[in-house]
Amino acid sequence: MKINGTPYRSVWINEKDGWSVHIFDQTRLPFSLDILQLTSAQDVAHAIRTMQVRGAPLIGAVAAYGLALALRHESSDTAMEEQAVMLAATRPTAINLRWAIDRMLAHLRPLPADKRVAAAYAEAGRICDEDAAQNEAIGRHGLSLIRDIAKTKPAGSQINLLTHCNAGWIATVDWGTALAPIYMAHDEGLNVHVWVDETRPRNQGAALTAWELGSHGVPHTVIADNAGGHLMQHGQVDMVIVGTDRVTRTGDVANKIGTYLKALAAQDNAVPFWVALPSTTIDWTVANGVTEIPIEERSGSEITHISGRDERGTLSKVQITPDGSKAANPAFDVTPARLVTGLITERGCCAATEDGLKSLFPEQ
Repeated sequence: MKINGTPYRSVWINEKDGWSVHIFDQTRLPFSLDILQLTSAQDVAHAIRTMQVRGAPLIGAVAAYGLALALRHESSDTAMEEQAVMLAATRPTAINLRWAIDRMLAHLRPLPADKRVAAAYAEAGRICDEDAAQNEAIGRHGLSLIRDIAKTKPAGSQINLLTHCNAGWIATVDWGTALAPIYMAHDEGLNVHVWVDETRPRNQGAALTAWELGSHGVPHTVIADNAGGHLMQHGQVDMVIVGTDRVTRTGDVANKIGTYLKALAAQDNAVPFWVALPSTTIDWTVANGVTEIPIEERSGSEITHISGRDERGTLSKVQITPDGSKAANPAFDVTPARLVTGLITERGCCAATEDGLKSLFPEQ
């Protein structure tokens, strides 16, 4: 994707400065486009924990490079296993993180220590390339759904899509999941408009999705999280499309907190609710998302304080709750499969059921 006409991926390597890893600091967007240089596994772990880098597919890709950075310092079996455990523990809900670390270890364990660094960088690079290709394919399959909606409306009329959190290219290596079909529809000339949930408490929709869509020229409107149901009641949403951090083999979907409520509103108003994901986000070991998927509990300060830019252009953080009020901050919720119209993967679209998923992934 492009920023001001310059193509970027969300993570890249610079061989000239010691094979360091470069990412955008997502905590500074949309007001400042800062590039971070990560030179150690500890740097990577910090970036993941603090959400300088976020988005399930991107976390996995950056963690893979984090293991490569760790091996530059010490490539023994013991050190590799210890650093892998440290990286995998940074965030619990997104399955891509664990998947990427497991894939790296499976590739590296059989190799002698002196061959591991080069092999780690190569394997992390393959993970990135595969993610970009998968997301482009998701975009093509999701585009067909938007085309189908366009056929039901008067020629040239607006197609209203609603998304929650950020599932764009800044959350993946490239293209994004839920936003990939939207970019392709816009580029094809379809009259798409996106309702962007602000996505409290970290405002990934207002800050990141709106920034992405604006940079690409896609018409959009930021709304309060609680406005989606109202819009659906009044026929102003043609389809909801979101990403996900983990999908069970039965089709339950873990995504940013508030997704479940959008799915309930969509069902009540007969609005299609689609979830876009690469197959690396499917957890084939889990059947019941509500009881089995661990939900990350983040700091209450994300609820009690909010960051923004004041009238002088200064970035600042302000408190919005009374002193002494406690805050609970579950970062994700689980949408049961019965509320999901279907899943969009790199292999096509399917029902949010075990049979539906196995029809696309029979090897599982």
